[in-house]
Amino acid sequence: MSQFAASDAPTSDPIAAVTRARQVADFAQSELFERTFQDGMALVEETATYLDGEGRREAKLLSRAAALAYAAESMALTTRLMQAASWLLVQRAVREGDMSADQACDERYRLKLRAPSDQPTHAELPIALVELMVRAERLLERIVYLDRRMFVDEPEAEPTNEVQNQLDRLKAAFGG
Repeated sequence: MSQFAASDAPTSDPIAAVTRARQVADFAQSELFERTFQDGMALVEETATYLDGEGRREAKLLSRAAALAYAAESMALTTRLMQAASWLLVQRAVREGDMSADQACDERYRLKLRAPSDQPTHAELPIALVELMVRAERLLERIVYLDRRMFVDEPEAEPTNEVQNQLDRLKAAFGG
């Protein structure tokens, strides 16, 4: 995963904007979105349950250094999942008609891209936390890919009619 530069932002080309909004609307209605949404929300719920229950108990058994690492990693995990959930909820709002695809293209609803997380910061971290961290990173990679496809990569152009292009050139050349 890489971070995007300001030059990677969507263009102000009105045709590209319409195409991009159509891509967003199509994605929001897709089975891919439904699966990604379900996976993301299930991971958010599973993580919250872990951090409020078993994770809290496990953290109390850690050394001071490991407990500090646990606190930092759990905050980072929660932040990553909230970013993913926010992005998914915007797409669901498009799907349910609560937000237009044009509105969803606004920069404020975009995923705030960041560098991928490194390895866990402490070897004593509970395996359940590490597994949640890995799963959250995979979910974010998937969402970053989808975000990039919809908002950064050039939208797919409408198919061109080469025959019509040639006829237009002939008309222009011969004044017809």
